[in-house]
Amino acid sequence: MGYVLGIDGGGSKTVCVLMDNLHQVLGRGEAGSSNYQIISIEATLQSIKSAINNAVEAANITNSLKIDAICLGLAGVGRAADIEVVKGLVEELHNQQSLPIILALQPANIVICNDALIALVGGIGQPVGIVVAAGTGSIVFGRNHQGGTKRVGGWGYILGDEGSAYKIAIAGMNAALKSYDGREISTSLVEAFKQHLGLENIEDLIEVIYRRQWGVKQIAALAPIVDFAAASGDIVANIIIDDAVKELVKATSTVIHAIFSADSVLEVVTTGSVWRGRCKIHERFAASLVKEFPNVSVICPRHEPAYGAGLLALQTTQN
Repeated sequence: MGYVLGIDGGGSKTVCVLMDNLHQVLGRGEAGSSNYQIISIEATLQSIKSAINNAVEAANITNSLKIDAICLGLAGVGRAADIEVVKGLVEELHNQQSLPIILALQPANIVICNDALIALVGGIGQPVGIVVAAGTGSIVFGRNHQGGTKRVGGWGYILGDEGSAYKIAIAGMNAALKSYDGREISTSLVEAFKQHLGLENIEDLIEVIYRRQWGVKQIAALAPIVDFAAASGDIVANIIIDDAVKELVKATSTVIHAIFSADSVLEVVTTGSVWRGRCKIHERFAASLVKEFPNVSVICPRHEPAYGAGLLALQTTQN
């Protein structure tokens, strides 16, 4: 029986799955952030080690396991320099005596990639298709049968992230203030933001956003206010949601035209908090995309990204 590790490393948490060669998850473990571009290399290594330890402990296997392959899908890993850094982390793992596993890894059995690829593979169950990730940020990533890939977006909250929770929240606050000014039509978003944030006046948004120095995640967490208003029939909120859908459809269409044919039969998996709203944004996106590409199926994730990392690791043992 062969065993592999699939690791999903992000800015908030690290997930590791221990899998056998029958694609069965034997154990799953979580730990803190492993985005080395935000935290230190040492802290990243500790998070990965903790996630591995927790996964093996959850598997309740007493004997030390021989790991034949590993895949690390980490946020922000895309450039050659990033891959070299992660290779160094894998070397450090080899040297760790405290891990309850035996690493017997050859270079061909080490997969280092960005988190979009493992989200695609985990979500669909195979390394072909498109993932549309819309959470705090947004990115669309696709891979075809020939191994060709295309990424659209993922440029961060200042330069991109159209269709993300952050951009929806910003558009919502902007619309509320324009409505308050009298520049736009009235919207329930004015009262919605006031109630949610405990404001006496919508002008107090200045204090919340600027003086409290709210970050991207705090602002993105306000997106459900826009979602709820849209679900309740607010015209302005629905325009914001429709604009987000248009951006995500356009990005997905760009990926399809780049690496697939317009009549390709393929699956598009959606991941991220934006899709879990009440205003049926998933249905709006699917209807719009399928209208343009009738052979496309829009699905929810079948498995988590760490499972996708495990599948990519297993693939190296079967070649």
